[in-house]
Amino acid sequence: MLERLNQAMEHIERRLDQPIETADLARIAVTSEYHLRRLFSALAGMPLSEYVRRRRLTVAGAEVLAGERTLLEIAVRYGYGSGEAFARAFRALHGVGPGEARRTGASLRSQPRMSFRLVVEGSSTMRYRVVEKEEFRVVGRKTRVPLVHEGMNPAIADFVRGIGRETLDRIEALSDQEPKGIVSISDNLDESRAEGTELDYFHGAVTGAPTPEDMDELTVPAGTWAVFENSGPFPQALQYLWRDVFTQWFPSNPYRSRPGPEVLRTRLSPDAARADAELWIPVERTAL
Repeated sequence: MLERLNQAMEHIERRLDQPIETADLARIAVTSEYHLRRLFSALAGMPLSEYVRRRRLTVAGAEVLAGERTLLEIAVRYGYGSGEAFARAFRALHGVGPGEARRTGASLRSQPRMSFRLVVEGSSTMRYRVVEKEEFRVVGRKTRVPLVHEGMNPAIADFVRGIGRETLDRIEALSDQEPKGIVSISDNLDESRAEGTELDYFHGAVTGAPTPEDMDELTVPAGTWAVFENSGPFPQALQYLWRDVFTQWFPSNPYRSRPGPEVLRTRLSPDAARADAELWIPVERTAL
């Protein structure tokens, strides 16, 4: 898998001055576009589209300083429809406009070429199982929140506090199948998975019972799920679990992620300092 990802990175380098389609990169990596975006974001710490943008502007910066082409020629060469659009993007990365950079020989920022390699650590073992689950429903309360990669998500914390104890008890009483109890659902995430992008958040229960009038409902199609277990400090252990699934488990197992909501079941210690977690990720099997 890592070798194929590196072949996709080489494809990007060869086509920085041409259109780059995620579908082509996915074919090279022998995976789906959806999984490639998810995997790249987890491994690289940035969306795939952002990496391509930074690499283009890095190479364009060298051409700006070289002075062999006009600024408009460079803008068009790297996919910008006007000099103004190029100047805005250039300044956003480098902190200086292309004209000023050329006149003064200013220092520019560089996005290095990215490659992936295997680091063998062997320090931990991931506990997981694979489950085939029929279509199910999640009933509870729904909101839209920004994505937070590390630390507490204030928007989610405020939303859950606002639900109220009586309603939370009613939601928990609806639970009649796995995963049991109240679960957190992340759905309709931005494909980039960038910090601050928004997602649908459900605080609910998996149930076959009728949906109360004052609650929201999410129907989840039948499919295969990889279920991971983890224990540790809250909320860091939960966020690291998501990271480890994509950076360690997927590259080592014959599965890839598929579109669908991600389900988290959490049990906090009395002082809320630690948590036992069960994370359900929608997956599909790939060829070995």
